[in-house]
Amino acid sequence: MRRVFADTGYWVAVFDPKDGLHDRAMEVSRTLGPCRIVTSEFVLLEMMKLLANAGLHLKTVACEAIRRLKADPNTEVVPATSLLFQQACETYQAFRDKAWDGTDCASYRIMEERNISEALTHDEHFVQMGHRALLRAPM
Repeated sequence: MRRVFADTGYWVAVFDPKDGLHDRAMEVSRTLGPCRIVTSEFVLLEMMKLLANAGLHLKTVACEAIRRLKADPNTEVVPATSLLFQQACETYQAFRDKAWDGTDCASYRIMEERNISEALTHDEHFVQMGHRALLRAPM
């Protein structure tokens, strides 16, 4: 089955109708077909950070969405382990010339480990990593 990594910007766009990428994220979601979505607790934590000031409604939506994602058999939420944190730190050091943050580096490691080449994101860092950013690419 096709596996696709879901980044922070995708989740924010899906849950916040006012986000500039909301329509694109919904369009891509509708056209994905059967697949397994892979994301991480680091990504979901970053999403919570970005939605923290978006109002009580979106905070509630985000918390409910995280609960559903963790229970969804078609979604894998990779735990934020000490090992993954260490691997993200190593990647951060190895790619000093890039502006990748810690969540990007953890995502890079997850995608490499699982041989995932497509990401639900608009983030150019995923393109730099050699992956296809589905919110940028034409369908």
